[in-house]
Amino acid sequence: MKSISTKIVSADIKAVALSILSLIAFLGFWQITAYYVASPFFPTVGAVFKAFKNLIINGDTQGISLATHSWASLYRVLLGFNLGVLLGVPIGLLMGLNKQIYNSTRSVVEPFRFIPPIAWIPLAIIFFAGDTRFAFLIFLGAFFPVYTSTLVGVQRVEPLHKKVVAVYGASKFYTLMHVVIPTVLPDILGGMRVAMGAAWLTIVAAELAGGTNEGLGRMMLNYAELLKIPDVIVGMIVIGAIGFVINELLLMAERYLFKWRWQVTL
Repeated sequence: MKSISTKIVSADIKAVALSILSLIAFLGFWQITAYYVASPFFPTVGAVFKAFKNLIINGDTQGISLATHSWASLYRVLLGFNLGVLLGVPIGLLMGLNKQIYNSTRSVVEPFRFIPPIAWIPLAIIFFAGDTRFAFLIFLGAFFPVYTSTLVGVQRVEPLHKKVVAVYGASKFYTLMHVVIPTVLPDILGGMRVAMGAAWLTIVAAELAGGTNEGLGRMMLNYAELLKIPDVIVGMIVIGAIGFVINELLLMAERYLFKWRWQVTL
């Protein structure tokens, strides 16, 4: 066990070191390219850093700080994302465990999966206001990845495992809690990571459509109209950084819940 733990720590240190080197190499390539391009539409790393510092200290053209924009977008993303997970998991379990319900509702549910959340923006503007509008759109983006991954995961549960506990008199609820859900959890977490990416794509598009003065998408649009590219790139970097942190937290949860999976792959 000690050897396995040492391997995990060593692999983590190596991964962090490689990530730092990759980041340094990327910034170096960016700086060199910007220097030779010499265009106001291709800012240097220093120009972006200067814009980042200014947004933190002074805020944007309306005096709204970068932290306020970031929190507004993050709050909306988490609101819609959590709603998508809370509904996507149980509905996916229901559909996966009861094929009759899935087959009878498939022609209604499945077509909605192929409608991009952005296409719902006009209706969301008409029927909703404030954060409810954004929560609705993000819910649409987050629901289907979680729902689909749960549905597929249930179908991969070994029938033999369910039969074994049934032989010992286990109830359907016990089978669900101790056989089905533990088996499907890796798929659910994978679906959550995909859903988080879809949620950020949706919130940026929704904020660009208007209806708010706060949010990273709105901030980026305001600066794009002023042709201030460094400030636009700051918004892009912040979105990427927040998404990266959330993804890493989900990975940490996966590693904690499924230690055996990480150990057997070393």
